[in-house]
Amino acid sequence: MRHSPSGLTVQGPSRRSLLRGVGGTAVLAGAGIPLLSACGGSGTSSDPKTVTVGSNASDAVPKKAFEEVYAAFKKQSGLTVDVNTKDHNTFQEQINSYLQGTPDDVFNWFAGYRMQFFAAKKLATPIDDVWQKIGDNFPEAMKKLSKGEDGKYYFLPMTSYPWAVFYRKSVFQQHGYTVPTTWDAFVALCKQMQKDGLVPIAFGDKDAWPAMGTFDQLNFRLNGYDFHVELMAGKTSWTDAKVRAVFDHWTEILPYHQDGFMGRTWQDAAQSLVAKKSGMYLLGSFVAQQFTNKADLDDLDFFAFPEMNSSFGQDTVEAPTDGYMVSKSPKNHAGVLKLLEYLGTPEAEQTYLKTDPSVVAASSKADTSSYSALQKKAFDMISGAKSLTQFMDRDSRPDFTSTVMQPSLQKFLQNPKGIDTVLSSIERQKKTIFASE
Repeated sequence: MRHSPSGLTVQGPSRRSLLRGVGGTAVLAGAGIPLLSACGGSGTSSDPKTVTVGSNASDAVPKKAFEEVYAAFKKQSGLTVDVNTKDHNTFQEQINSYLQGTPDDVFNWFAGYRMQFFAAKKLATPIDDVWQKIGDNFPEAMKKLSKGEDGKYYFLPMTSYPWAVFYRKSVFQQHGYTVPTTWDAFVALCKQMQKDGLVPIAFGDKDAWPAMGTFDQLNFRLNGYDFHVELMAGKTSWTDAKVRAVFDHWTEILPYHQDGFMGRTWQDAAQSLVAKKSGMYLLGSFVAQQFTNKADLDDLDFFAFPEMNSSFGQDTVEAPTDGYMVSKSPKNHAGVLKLLEYLGTPEAEQTYLKTDPSVVAASSKADTSSYSALQKKAFDMISGAKSLTQFMDRDSRPDFTSTVMQPSLQKFLQNPKGIDTVLSSIERQKKTIFASE
């Protein structure tokens, strides 16, 4: 699901594949799960003219895009990038064993908690020296996103995409709707859409991950970025009154969600927006891949989830970000520095985007002239954010999100009145899982 028929989607690896491929506690704790083999094949090379990269970009489009980037780097530096590509899910399942073995010099990975986890385990090398040279190319929120818990840089962001509320401009024009910027205005709009015969909020949670996106928006809008980070890291109780408030607000808008969501995929839910049967849809901007007709795609627009607490406004944007990390003992350290300094330039990102326009550049200095209107808006939203989150499954332990949060959120959706029992259960399971770190 990397590339849309329109070529305009802003999409990383599919949410479903991310969740299916994370491997659970055994992978992250290094416990006895049978591993196929360490990903690194070329990681033992110490050729000063070669830098090795472990890549999870196994889909055709991103693979080709990275080839173009590395070719441009070779032309500029004279260094060859030896790419060791593994299937996206296999790479994720084997990442812990791979990093403890003989990994490549550099590897593709994700920002947020997933990056911080391996940095804390001393399985990655800090890259503060690189950031001293490239720092001006990125907004503050991207800088914050690239640091480990020790305050050092471990991540180089390359591409990103935002979550927001999507809608059809023509539907809003037809009914005279205005974009809501506050919670009360959002609820009022839902009520009006229902009166007008529309499903206010398209929704499909068959694959269990879309609901996590709704939780994230409600949580950081209501409680702020710092609380979101603490909660996802297992440092705050799920029985906290602030968490309960998130579900109280969610319960308020549940009647405006599309019925039958447990049996509906996100793609099916998107089709109701395409067909103008739904008024809004909270999702990542990869929703655009369902708009295969150009006229429909041109009619698609989005707005930031409304303010719920004036202390936090709309400062935070959920923007899953992909990029690079450096392994614990790179064989060609000098070559690694040159490669990362190049990858941190707007030019490198622009080279990538020529082949894969399904994402936007992480650098705030990238040339956006070739972007579609939707991409430009996505880029501006991310660049202008005070804080960026990564989506629940990247901001927390993947075993916790897949085995605890997905079924727990579905229990809530099916029986909102049982939320206290659900939250107590989440907290009990969280303590057990996070204790294994």
